[in-house]
Amino acid sequence: MQRPPRPQRLRIAGPAGALEALVEEPDGYGRSEFGVVCHPHPLHGGTLDNKVVYTLARALHDLGIPTVRFNFRGVGASEGAFADGIGETEDALAAVAWGRTRWPAAEPWLLGFSFGAAVAIRAAAQAGARRLVTVAPAVGRVATDRATPACPWLLIQGDADDVIDAGAVIAWASGLTPAPQVRVLRGAGHFFHGRLPELREAVVEFAEESGAQRGSAG
Repeated sequence: MQRPPRPQRLRIAGPAGALEALVEEPDGYGRSEFGVVCHPHPLHGGTLDNKVVYTLARALHDLGIPTVRFNFRGVGASEGAFADGIGETEDALAAVAWGRTRWPAAEPWLLGFSFGAAVAIRAAAQAGARRLVTVAPAVGRVATDRATPACPWLLIQGDADDVIDAGAVIAWASGLTPAPQVRVLRGAGHFFHGRLPELREAVVEFAEESGAQRGSAG
């Protein structure tokens, strides 16, 4: 496992104003993929510094893949105001567009946690995501009625989630065509306290199983 990349804080253009972002490129990163990571609910303390969001980014760094974490509109230094998941989907698409400019030969992953996971699902098809990773997606709280993503998709859910109804999420996922790969972490709550290493490893395993190209950084 390589050392964490040095973060670069910057502002990227968003549909409601500038978005605060954190860009991290592993040493010797591969140029075929990049990740955009979406954070939990803006009105409940969600930011790009959330521990699950950080863990998702670190999993991609283990694979030599650069990432963009960003604050949705109205969070931190990002301009604009909360927009019920609809405007935040536009923010995610803006972050993907920025990543395509930064790494023009690369294709995007979309990753997210809770509210951010639902936003990632909404954005995935339009963004042309190569892979999708959603952790405890808030599918009953944010409309996810857009086209079902056709890319390889990992859904991670703790069965002791005290915020999201785990059974409802798993039932919803099983009814999709194509259905995502579902990984249930037994005994894990919504914030995966004490389980973040397992979460990170699950993403790395999914990447390797789905044929992601590991970057040249080891």
